[in-house]
Amino acid sequence: MNVAEPYQPVQYHWFFNQQVDSKDSWQPFSREDSRRLEDAYSRVGKSEKDEVVVATDGRRYDVRVRERKRYSVYWEQKPTEVRRCSWFHKGSKDVTYTPYSEELSEFLEDAYMIAVTLDEWKTNLELPTGETVILHNPKLMTQYFSSCKDFPPSPSERTQSKTLKRGIENIPLEIPEGEPEIVDHLVFMVHGIGPACDIRLRGIVQCVNEFRNASTGLINSHFRQSEDSCIIGRVEYLPVNWHKVLHGETTGVDKDIERITLPSISRLRQFSNDTVLDLFFYNSATYCQTIVNTVASEINRLHSLFLQRHPHFTGRVSLVGHSLGSLILFDLLTNQETSEDATAHELYENHHVDTGCGSYESLEEALKSHGLEEHLNVLQREQMDMESLMLCSEKDLKDIGIPLGPRKKLMNCVKKWKHSRIGSGQNETHSSSLGMRNAHDHQTPTTSAIDYQHFDVGIGQVSIDYPQLAFHPQAFFAVGSPIGMFLTVRGLKRIDPNYSFPTCKSFYNIFHPFDPVAYRIEPMLVPRDVDLPPMMIPHHKGRKRMHLELKEGLTRVSSDLLGSLRMVWQSISQVPSPALAEGGLSSMTPTDEAEVSPVEQEGGNFTNVGMLNRGRRIDFVLQETPIESFNEYLFAIQSHLCYWESEDTALLVLREIYGNIPVRCAPL
Repeated sequence: MNVAEPYQPVQYHWFFNQQVDSKDSWQPFSREDSRRLEDAYSRVGKSEKDEVVVATDGRRYDVRVRERKRYSVYWEQKPTEVRRCSWFHKGSKDVTYTPYSEELSEFLEDAYMIAVTLDEWKTNLELPTGETVILHNPKLMTQYFSSCKDFPPSPSERTQSKTLKRGIENIPLEIPEGEPEIVDHLVFMVHGIGPACDIRLRGIVQCVNEFRNASTGLINSHFRQSEDSCIIGRVEYLPVNWHKVLHGETTGVDKDIERITLPSISRLRQFSNDTVLDLFFYNSATYCQTIVNTVASEINRLHSLFLQRHPHFTGRVSLVGHSLGSLILFDLLTNQETSEDATAHELYENHHVDTGCGSYESLEEALKSHGLEEHLNVLQREQMDMESLMLCSEKDLKDIGIPLGPRKKLMNCVKKWKHSRIGSGQNETHSSSLGMRNAHDHQTPTTSAIDYQHFDVGIGQVSIDYPQLAFHPQAFFAVGSPIGMFLTVRGLKRIDPNYSFPTCKSFYNIFHPFDPVAYRIEPMLVPRDVDLPPMMIPHHKGRKRMHLELKEGLTRVSSDLLGSLRMVWQSISQVPSPALAEGGLSSMTPTDEAEVSPVEQEGGNFTNVGMLNRGRRIDFVLQETPIESFNEYLFAIQSHLCYWESEDTALLVLREIYGNIPVRCAPL
């Protein structure tokens, strides 16, 4: 006589609904999140009225347990349904199992408990939906679309049947590991033009999720020992969306553009209005101010909200900008104030009475206070007063004969006087430079022309008011960035090697070799006669890609062959050949420096390219994949959008963040 197995209650797991291509896709919470949701569910009870909120997914989402809804914390997103799941079904054409509703799961569980307790199987269950479920045995349960109480299902109905499974342990399911509670570092990621960020037309939230997943995987594989020892936790990445504000109802720009858009080739024109026009908006004083304000205020809002949800956070903050987003951040960081600037600002605000021309009553008084009174006669000869001096550029002062040293001091004073005017409530737009101010101020930037001046060292940014960030970033990563091109067309011929961002000491310019939008930075810092190739980013598995190694090997073989032929020829001719001797192997092979990782170069010999990255290298190039190497034009657009999924890029970011913590390469 067979003894029936005792009934064991089903183990519940929590899922949330995620729309994929307008279809429902149920995703499991991590085991830790599911456990905490189950604990909260047990506390809620059926008689209580108070809602219980559980933070999930690294505290980026809040689940309201009674409401069964999942809400995003940092960005706008429709709330999604949440289920406490125990029974699942899958059709013959389905790929994954779908959880039943909680009501149907409870109905099926009651029937299963009776069948197990009484050991009575092959019973038909009529579901409230009108469908039929047959419990053949604990391992085989089937659902049919129509009632089959009095007759067996037809062959067509059998093909349309669904397989039932009880508990997540009986279905193929990959449950997320979950994320460490402790956050070591916060990274804000700013998108470029248009609403879509990658080749799959996904938005900034989905792309940042992809980058976060890549980073988490690399911490597990490359920093496993430090993670297991609780030396490190995780890095949080948050998206910064400015496109929605620019194209929203607030500005009304989309409606204005629509009125003047031609009706022909409508799809192409709509694409242009959504994407390419963002470049023109950023060169407009009106919309540039809107974009910069939006980016800065959104970063500060997210930073404040993050600190509220992570009150024990003691880490640093970094910035990542893609495409135009990198230029926005570059301009923003160029115009940040240091604590010393703020102190000087307060000093000038409180000194004497503000006459509208700074904090001094006369030009003579201002010059005397800075030991520059000997140049008063020159300025008075040119009929200069405080107001006209504040409108001068360095070139103007040079033209009237002011020497370099006093000229620099005067420009520094002008900068502080302008800040004093802004701080005392006067509406003044300003522009900043890589080492100096050089664009004229305009009281009405919406109608005034923007004066781009050309200097050897300087930058003609749009004359706007740049807001301040609530923190000093550790590093700024520009990916797929047109910064170099924009600086050049603004009139910047070179960047002062001594220049660095006022509040950010590290800067990386990361690009794919086939990216048509990306430009280099280092050639603007080193002398023109210096040919400095970009640093090659190591593959995250610890070596060059195979096709690149093959290419390098063939180059080395050909060089060796050429060297052998050269020796034979010299031995025959007995004529020295300095031109050939100067060629050598080194001129035909990649530099050793290109193989040094960002961490390894800290202790090695490397070329100083200025202070933008604390004297370290700035330009870093990704290795193309084998398929990309066949046709660089075919993969040009894709290469500009590849960074969100690039593990090599994510590893470079982690190496900068975690500094000297040992990195273990993943096995090949």
